[in-house]
Amino acid sequence: MSFPIGVTSVLSGASISQLHRWRRTDLLVPEINAKRPPLYSFRDVVALRTVVRLRANTSLQKIRQAFGRLPEYDLTEHVSSYMFAVRGSSIAVQTDEGWLDLVKNPGNFELYTLADIYAPFVTKQGTQVEDFRHPRPHLEVDARRAGGWPVLENTRIGYDVIASAVDNKTLHPEQVSRFYPGVSTAAARDAISFDSEVRQRIGKAA
Repeated sequence: MSFPIGVTSVLSGASISQLHRWRRTDLLVPEINAKRPPLYSFRDVVALRTVVRLRANTSLQKIRQAFGRLPEYDLTEHVSSYMFAVRGSSIAVQTDEGWLDLVKNPGNFELYTLADIYAPFVTKQGTQVEDFRHPRPHLEVDARRAGGWPVLENTRIGYDVIASAVDNKTLHPEQVSRFYPGVSTAAARDAISFDSEVRQRIGKAA
């Protein structure tokens, strides 16, 4: 599954301009397509969310430094594969041998587990980042379902399918269940809300 820039922005918490800057400076280059249009993988989105979460408590320079040093220690998997911790301006990564300080500043670290990365948090700029698993109450994100694409709860129906079908003229949210059994009115409204935020992000960047 590939994630276009608008969906990537909403799910990761990174702004469109940050995504552009981080691609251009090689902090995180999309796995699927680095050129126009940029297309991110599910694990790219998780890695970006990790960057945004780390950035809430340390500098981007330190994050770049930490990520840049991963290959020096033969840590060559995708960034999303690793668990990071931060203390002040220092960043460490968990290895089989224990915690490895990537910026040479030993100390006790605040651990960021995958659960922390997935949970809602506030960016350094004070922006609320959505719950990754449930970007809306009735939407779900799960790598095992539809490749991690946001779907309506308990279905494999992408939010975009419902958002594009509901025009509030020929089809209203409360009528969606006629065509998509099991999709509640609340879920349809959540799909429309999420789609609106994606479009709003893209519109601001245009």
